[in-house]
Amino acid sequence: MTTHYFANWRNVPKTLWRWPNFSPEEIACRGDGTIRIDEAALDRLQALRDRLGVPLIVNSAYRSPEYNRQVGGVKHSMHLQGAAFDISMANHDPEDFEKAARAVGVTGFGFYPRPNFMHIDTGRARQWGDPFPPRLSRFAPEQPQLRESLTESRTMKGGGAAGVATLSAAGVEVVQQAVADTQSALQPLIPYLDTLRWVFIAAALVGIAVTIYARWDDWRKGRR
Repeated sequence: MTTHYFANWRNVPKTLWRWPNFSPEEIACRGDGTIRIDEAALDRLQALRDRLGVPLIVNSAYRSPEYNRQVGGVKHSMHLQGAAFDISMANHDPEDFEKAARAVGVTGFGFYPRPNFMHIDTGRARQWGDPFPPRLSRFAPEQPQLRESLTESRTMKGGGAAGVATLSAAGVEVVQQAVADTQSALQPLIPYLDTLRWVFIAAALVGIAVTIYARWDDWRKGRR
């Protein structure tokens, strides 16, 4: 078994590091930055990553003796040798993860369903902890779609119609005022423009009414 120790993960030579999906920083001790590289253990971690094809979120890898005591680790923890990894199950199905880990040669397993991670190591064959509850889906359930798409929503249509009609009415009023200020030959058009303005105002009120009804109907059906 080939191991290497460095007082800081930044001191790891680039020529030594051959695990493309992991970095010295995430394998190093979270307490003081020291790192012990167990090549065989990291080879299995990389093989597991390749087999699953999904990122592995490493919560904890190597621990210095001081940091191991600080976090309450056992006296002979495999973390002290750099041969253990606590992997988050946030993006994994625990059952599939365990099967894949055993297939690549992982021998030690600790199950922690409450904090949602699994301990794996290359020590003697053993396991501990409570089993993870079965999951109905490997991924988070997709949120249900809205009852109506935005382009077909009665609320959007009613609100849009009200907005367009309101702007049109305001525009007609501006034109009406402009015509009133022009020569008297154009002034006979003013009554017609006034009628058009009221038509737009009526359309705006209809649009507002449709919007209010759609909101009330959605609330009544429990679809707010």
